[in-house]
Amino acid sequence: MEAKTGNDVSSRIFTIPNILSFIRLGLVPVFLVLIILGHDALALLTLIVSSITDFLDGVLARRLNQVTRLGQLLDPAADRLFIFAALIGLAIRGVIPWWLLAIIVGRDVVLLILGVVLANFGFGPLPVHHLGKVATFCLFYALPILMIGQAFPDAAWITNPVGWAFAVWGAFLYWWAGVIYVVETARVVKVPRGAGRSESDTLDG
Repeated sequence: MEAKTGNDVSSRIFTIPNILSFIRLGLVPVFLVLIILGHDALALLTLIVSSITDFLDGVLARRLNQVTRLGQLLDPAADRLFIFAALIGLAIRGVIPWWLLAIIVGRDVVLLILGVVLANFGFGPLPVHHLGKVATFCLFYALPILMIGQAFPDAAWITNPVGWAFAVWGAFLYWWAGVIYVVETARVVKVPRGAGRSESDTLDG
């Protein structure tokens, strides 16, 4: 086992935090099926369990010095998959319009294209902008709040306006961050290829 300092990021796969992340990813299809079938209370319970594992894998990764590159990829991936699952399930049931799903997925498609462009120019991915983090936070909580209104109709009078406020604001910030990524990508690709290594190091940091 390699000796690491507290700031090291390892390439290990089977660590306790990563196992928790795999469990979290495995809950995504369960979450989606429960939403589609209308079992909103169970879906919310699944989301709570997922949130607990999300908290634990972050804490354990730091305390056990098990921060890994894989873990850094799995955590945001799980967040997005839970958002997509909630969007798809609620859209199928008609709780949210399909255009909201298209807006969210469309922005991630743009980011995927930007990633390909950056890779073709020899650069790594852009660092996550704080607006993107805020947008993800809004969306991650907007959809469960809307689900609470479905599971407990008596609470819908408060959960629906609050949930939609989070959803609309999150979608707006999601695309605002996307525009920033487009502008930043256009700036980065203008850097001469010979300077690509140092610029890429900056972007990965």
